[in-house]
Amino acid sequence: METSPSASALPSVSGTDKLWAILCHLSGFIGVPLLLPLIVYLVMKQESVYVRNNAREALNFHLTLFIYSLVCIPLLFVIIGIPLLIALGIGSFIFAIIAAIKASDGDCYRYPLTIRFIN
Repeated sequence: METSPSASALPSVSGTDKLWAILCHLSGFIGVPLLLPLIVYLVMKQESVYVRNNAREALNFHLTLFIYSLVCIPLLFVIIGIPLLIALGIGSFIFAIIAAIKASDGDCYRYPLTIRFIN
């Protein structure tokens, strides 16, 4: 008979760690989508595995979004780039919110269609 792990068996994450993780995922909304996750990753990677994993995921996601946006720019001339950029913006908004909610719950969200630059 399998039992689910109790809440006390799960590792606890401090409130400060959760805050840094949430800020990394929402960094696109505050205007520093690449800079904040990079700084948090470099500063906190030795202190907290939880923050390191969330910052790495957010940084990989924002780097991937940047590349996808660069690819869409030449496609603007053949009209397909406009709906692609709109879909990219809506998707990034939704995925960032989902990731922030997961981070507030103490999990690490793996963004779909993300290139893993930093392991």
